[in-house]
Amino acid sequence: MSQNQNLTAADLQAFGANGANLSDLSRALIAQQTQTWPMLQKGASTLGSVIVREIEFEGFSMKIQFNPGRIVSSAAKVDKQSIAERKCFLCSENLPAEQKGIEVGDYTLLCNPFPIFPEHFTIPHKKHIPQLINDAFPAMLDISMRMGIRYSLFYNGPKCGASAPDHLHFQAGDFGFMSIDTTWDALIEHHGEWVTDNESIRIAKVNDGLRRFIVFESTNKTELEGKFARMFQTFETFNIDPDEEPMLNVLSTFQDGKWRVIAFLRKKHRPTQFFLEGDEKILFSPASVDFGGVCITPVEKDFHLMTKDLLIDMFNQLSADPQVLNDVANSLK
Repeated sequence: MSQNQNLTAADLQAFGANGANLSDLSRALIAQQTQTWPMLQKGASTLGSVIVREIEFEGFSMKIQFNPGRIVSSAAKVDKQSIAERKCFLCSENLPAEQKGIEVGDYTLLCNPFPIFPEHFTIPHKKHIPQLINDAFPAMLDISMRMGIRYSLFYNGPKCGASAPDHLHFQAGDFGFMSIDTTWDALIEHHGEWVTDNESIRIAKVNDGLRRFIVFESTNKTELEGKFARMFQTFETFNIDPDEEPMLNVLSTFQDGKWRVIAFLRKKHRPTQFFLEGDEKILFSPASVDFGGVCITPVEKDFHLMTKDLLIDMFNQLSADPQVLNDVANSLK
């Protein structure tokens, strides 16, 4: 990223930054960019037209959000030919002139101009390298620790909702926006079980009828990295295509000296309804936020169509089979 696109703590003092705390700098960046970048202003204004309703399940609920501003991401073409034919919108040389960022090690924190959250960030690597989580997981833990409890960090796999599968990046948004941020322990109690529980790390598996996921909670970064790598290695054995990354959406937060990581295990990118024609088509392309409990529908028709049975059907098309969850969890005992 060129120097004139980076903002320092001093640059952001006028927008509320206090020192070099990344959480405060991120909030100040939103204020600065909202004031100076028309594209972000327009994107943020679409949040004013968002409509939300909830669908109840056993012991939890899923929010349905009509968000027309997300049509670009939900409908993104991510096949190899389409990716090859467009400029990468996360590479520094292709960013709009008004878009500024904050350096975070090998990454740059940017405001997302098509927000889901009131404060929504994209955090691309400075180099144009593929979207792969295994080697990038330590950096994800570092960034989530620096951002603190104000934000949830998340990773969408290259075939799990990432609209730039050719460029390694994370995203972040307001903690508590996704219901799973505050209900994960209740989900374990009602739909899962702890498979490892000691002083430095706890690991649980959950099957709530829609999603299959692993929860890690740890004070020890090295041990957490090792267990995540073990999970990745085991889940990789179920890949249909050995050249592809196992299909994962990953959430990470840091609070009270502990990381909490949730890894959603998947087997499919988009449900069959996404590929239907005419009125039968449902433009629903779930990524981390959807699996986290907020299902984004950029088309109003789809917002009204969503039912409990439809969500059960679509999420079960995408989620790994229960036996896969069990096998992955057993490897972590």
